[in-house]
Amino acid sequence: MPIVTRTLCLSTAMAAALALSSCATPGSSAPKAGAPTNSASSAAGEEDGNADRQEVDGLAPRAVLTYDGGLMTVDTETGEVVAKTETDGFLRLNNAGDGRHLLISDGDEFRIFDSGLIAEGHGDHDHYYETAPALTGAGIAAPEAAHVVAHEGRTALFADGTGGITVMDSAAFSDGKVTPDEVEEHSTDTAHHGVAVPLSNGDLLLTQGTAESRNTVQVVSPDAKVLAETTDCPGVHGEASAQATDQGDVVTLGCENGPVIYRDGAFSKVPVEEQYQRSGNQFGDHGSPIVLADYKTDPDAEQERPTRIGLIDTRAASMKTVDLGSPYWFRSLARGAEGEALVLTYDGELNILDEETGGIVHEVKVTGSWEEPAEWQSPGPAVKVGTDGFAYVTEPATKKLHVVDVAAGTLVDSLDLPETPVELAVLTGEAEAPDHDHEDNHDHAQNEEEDH
Repeated sequence: MPIVTRTLCLSTAMAAALALSSCATPGSSAPKAGAPTNSASSAAGEEDGNADRQEVDGLAPRAVLTYDGGLMTVDTETGEVVAKTETDGFLRLNNAGDGRHLLISDGDEFRIFDSGLIAEGHGDHDHYYETAPALTGAGIAAPEAAHVVAHEGRTALFADGTGGITVMDSAAFSDGKVTPDEVEEHSTDTAHHGVAVPLSNGDLLLTQGTAESRNTVQVVSPDAKVLAETTDCPGVHGEASAQATDQGDVVTLGCENGPVIYRDGAFSKVPVEEQYQRSGNQFGDHGSPIVLADYKTDPDAEQERPTRIGLIDTRAASMKTVDLGSPYWFRSLARGAEGEALVLTYDGELNILDEETGGIVHEVKVTGSWEEPAEWQSPGPAVKVGTDGFAYVTEPATKKLHVVDVAAGTLVDSLDLPETPVELAVLTGEAEAPDHDHEDNHDHAQNEEEDH
């Protein structure tokens, strides 16, 4: 699809039944997990958005950033703040998978945010439209709303408070709301900080555990049969999808004794030298068999500052490490459009690595020197890559959003922001996850948070 380009140099008893309700009103009970919460204003907002939209010849990527007090949406071509949305609380941003919408983890609900980038197919071509970004007024109830995973055209939402899993086609968000007939409900055995990945054949990969411990990963069929399982993943956290094989999807997960890989219908362990090795933040690419991961080895550290990253080879169930000589944190990592491994380090350099060899292709000076804040919710540099192939890097200390040409290894733009940024998401109008009937080589990165 044309994009404006820059010219600057589940459990064994998994529930299958839908249990959906309308939004709560005074005197009614609150919606249960997975229930769409479409307010009356969302339909009106949708109509207004369609009425106000303008056709354009291409879509300029939009960055959505959180700050203390709300959200701001920035046109990354012009630097214009297209809209600011006031809302309270600490918000997590998750791409919904359709290239247009975000799911905002906000307490006990995933709220739907429309970036205003619209691509509509018309036979053998697309038409492009822009409209004002806004919260749609719709959402999905999820006690302790946590991880979102978009994979192969489907999106899974995980509620830590119940272990509930909500799965739908990524295209379901196209109208800014979710209806009961678009939702599948599943559940783990017990509430825990977990994650689920919808697989391309209709199966579901999910974690099992409790609030105290978790070490199990399963793949279950639509009729709740456990097809594969590993219990050798203590502290399971972090997942990524790599290049699929002829037998199906490939998924890696972080553990506290080395990662595990789901490949060709079975789990395998990645051997590591250390007794404790945690890769809780992982970043994959649909066109690459290599997964980028953080690499922590100190179980007693309150705030470990690693300088090594891991490159997990899903073909050989092995991991190579690369020492970058400067620390990074969980928001530092991303994947380029060609599978490159990207890591922003404390010295302000964006390291662009060949994921196969681990060799550094480019070192781009992007920000000033920085350090990880004491609280992970506090502002700190973040890196995201849109489907346009550019890397976007926030610098809270200077209120900047930097744009890097990954292939060329050059800083091409630095945009001023009116607020200090915290979270970052980038949307281009193009779906992040490939459809079932074709292959794309796009970034696929989820679960980029510490255990909090």
